[in-house]
Amino acid sequence: MKLTEENFDRVVSGPKPVFVDYWAVWCGPCRVMDPVVNKLAAKYGDKVVFGKVNVDEEMNISSKYQVFSIPTFMIFRNGQPIDAVIGAVGESSLEKFIAGAISG
Repeated sequence: MKLTEENFDRVVSGPKPVFVDYWAVWCGPCRVMDPVVNKLAAKYGDKVVFGKVNVDEEMNISSKYQVFSIPTFMIFRNGQPIDAVIGAVGESSLEKFIAGAISG
């Protein structure tokens, strides 16, 4: 799901945890992580909402949440960020990150 200023607050305030992928078209590590995120979205999509923020198009969102490096992955619950991972990390690390959000 593409997250923009118009839908961001509504989406992250929903009943499920929300996984937000901050990325940019020119970011090599973001492209490397894209298939990993897509695989995890297919696996956990029933328990977690997955969204993407293009930091070049949505600068207000990325600055509000102090995203200075990409890729950055954040988990939101009840409209608030509860955890973040920065950089191209392995699939197992990202899966543990998501599992923590589901159980927490």
